[in-house]
Amino acid sequence: MTSDETRGTAHGAAPVPLSVLDLVTVGAGHTATEALRTSVDLAKLAESRGFHRYWVAEHHSMPGVASSSPAVILAHLAAHTDRIRLGSGGVMLPNHAPLVIAEQFGTLEALAPNRVDLGLGRAPGTDGATAAALRRSERLNEGADDFPEQLAELTRFLDDDFPDGHPYRRIHAVPGPIQSTSPGGVQSPHRPPVWLLGSSGFSARLAATLGLPFAFAHHFSAQNTIPALDLYRESFRPSEILAEPYALIGVSALATDDEKEARRQVLAAALNMVRLRTGRPGLVPSPEEAEAYDFSPMEREFITSWNANVVHGTADEVRAGLDDLQKRTGADELMITSHAHSGALRLRSYELIADAYGLPTA
Repeated sequence: MTSDETRGTAHGAAPVPLSVLDLVTVGAGHTATEALRTSVDLAKLAESRGFHRYWVAEHHSMPGVASSSPAVILAHLAAHTDRIRLGSGGVMLPNHAPLVIAEQFGTLEALAPNRVDLGLGRAPGTDGATAAALRRSERLNEGADDFPEQLAELTRFLDDDFPDGHPYRRIHAVPGPIQSTSPGGVQSPHRPPVWLLGSSGFSARLAATLGLPFAFAHHFSAQNTIPALDLYRESFRPSEILAEPYALIGVSALATDDEKEARRQVLAAALNMVRLRTGRPGLVPSPEEAEAYDFSPMEREFITSWNANVVHGTADEVRAGLDDLQKRTGADELMITSHAHSGALRLRSYELIADAYGLPTA
């Protein structure tokens, strides 16, 4: 992994590199096809405006989130971009055989050489019943507990370096390094860099122990952000991959031309979270539906707490909020996820944020 792959460059007035986390959200009255077209448009916008990387996250059984297959989406985005880093934020390792992930991301690396990140999480990215269907097992805790071993196996497939005598010694992830060492091989030995994702201290400590970059889900676990980042930095051991710790945080931010519209959109996104957290996942509701919804006192309390960690408002207000968050956390990179009912508003949000920081307009 090179420093450019990890660190990127801060453009304009941004304090650190800015990146994009795309959940491929689907609003009521819209289709998954429209959401995926928005993702293409957003990836192109992010590339042209100097965002460092563009990640998609694995979720399942959620009507309002069309990102169940990150590798498929990333392959599509690779065909429509040229420079921006593409990756998973993340792939949920316990849901898959490590060899399958190594093959998928080896394929992505072949499609977009030196542009692919492999971010890994240990949560299911869904509810327990769906996780059981994905894994064909009811022993869900076992998958999370085995995460370090699964990670080690995946890394060996990526590096093609199982030791002699190992039962997988003669198994190779293709595309992958085996092609560069085969007779006549001209395949690049480069493979996607691994990131660990987390919303608590477990992955922070593991990333630190292994000397890997770390991505923290501030956008849905804000109370754990600073403790997890402190743990990561304090426990970090230099490796061949990184000489010093590098941590990005995911942050929910929405910029609009009008402050009132930002509040309307954020309320609708929060209603979507209320329904998800109470076992009623659906499409992202419209602001009109959210304004007409009869929230219970408990739901109001949840929304107040949830939206306290969503940076929203005009472009200048969002820039100020992002700057403050970066100072408080010391994050090396901000990965912005914008939630709105329509794709056009999501695109406009990133455009406004780019303008507020004076990012390039290539």
